[in-house]
Amino acid sequence: MFIQNPRFELCAPSLAAAVAAERGGADRIELCSNLPVGGVTPDPFLLESVLAAISIPVHVLIRPRDGDFVFSADEFTLMRQQVEAVKVAGASGVAIGILLADGRVDVDRTRELADLARPMGVTFHRAFDETVDLDEALEAVIETGADLLLTSGGADDVRTGADSIARLRRQSGTRLEIMAGGGLRLANLSEIVLRTGVSSLHGSLTPQISHNGTAPRPNQLEENVREAVRLLREACSQKPVPASAD
Repeated sequence: MFIQNPRFELCAPSLAAAVAAERGGADRIELCSNLPVGGVTPDPFLLESVLAAISIPVHVLIRPRDGDFVFSADEFTLMRQQVEAVKVAGASGVAIGILLADGRVDVDRTRELADLARPMGVTFHRAFDETVDLDEALEAVIETGADLLLTSGGADDVRTGADSIARLRRQSGTRLEIMAGGGLRLANLSEIVLRTGVSSLHGSLTPQISHNGTAPRPNQLEENVREAVRLLREACSQKPVPASAD
């Protein structure tokens, strides 16, 4: 095996999705609301319901609004309050990320949130993919103290950004774990693992209406998660495909 500890995280915008994640064998969830805009911090009542319903780790997106990732002083204060609230509620981790107006990582304020979140786990989310220089941004994310970086390699989806993700994984070494996410599909999951060398994947796996108009089955998301976990473990037992030259 060339990759250790494969992990699948479902991006879950509802209680039903969270339950499907656990039943399908996901390792953890990222809980959020309003997924069509990229997700925002979920309602406290949703978090409470999810924590009561499932036993796998629940990481919570900390994002007070949609749009860019350059936050005002008042928004940052709200983000601090959100981090404290989900920690008290019993979440296992948070997904955070703040940028400066010039497109660089706001190291100081992101680090402040990361420190506040401990002992919860800390993921720097796909705000990273909006930065002007991915290599420089990776070093900045490491400075924030985050445990893990979620990225599509700066592209619209993980397949397009696979070579960049592979490069970032090599650059990070053992300093930071890289999780690939963004436009992940069951059809390309194995390819992503083999091209990037990552062992952690993130996706929503939202069931779609088929070309013939057939609606998804009631347990389709659970089945998708189960298949994603199977494909991930299978891919992690194979030799990687060499990434393109940097």
